[in-house]
Amino acid sequence: MASSPYITAQGMSRLNEELALIWIRRRDVVRALSAAAAEGDRSENAEYIYRKKELRGLDRRIRYLQKRMPDLHVIAAYPDNQNKIFFAAWVTLENEQAEHVEYRIVGPDEIDHQKGNISMDSPLALALRGKEVDDEAIIKLPTGVKHYFVIAIRYQQEQG
Repeated sequence: MASSPYITAQGMSRLNEELALIWIRRRDVVRALSAAAAEGDRSENAEYIYRKKELRGLDRRIRYLQKRMPDLHVIAAYPDNQNKIFFAAWVTLENEQAEHVEYRIVGPDEIDHQKGNISMDSPLALALRGKEVDDEAIIKLPTGVKHYFVIAIRYQQEQG
């Protein structure tokens, strides 16, 4: 299944910034690679081998971003009905242990579990779509069934 082609404006800004920084990093790696190659025997040159591997990783990420970014659709507007859960919503849930957790539903290119960003393609986000406060979301996972209750929904500009 292909990833959804949606992204928030903040997410697209981060990808553009990442791509710009990767190009700068790539230039530095190429410079270090050239210096390592000038040292002679490349087969036992750890610096050369490391820099070649690093360059391959950077090039792989550049190719991915250059292919993916033109296909992304930036969703900058919030839905008319902000009482329901849709893309870019911050959702506060209560789990089965009565603990509150907060997630933001974003595009798959913006996943960041430390910030609470979950993909709109995830089982939890799919179960939450269209729900309102006090609704129950049931997620069937290989490990069992999880129940969440929607405590709050908000749409706001992301800070930072």
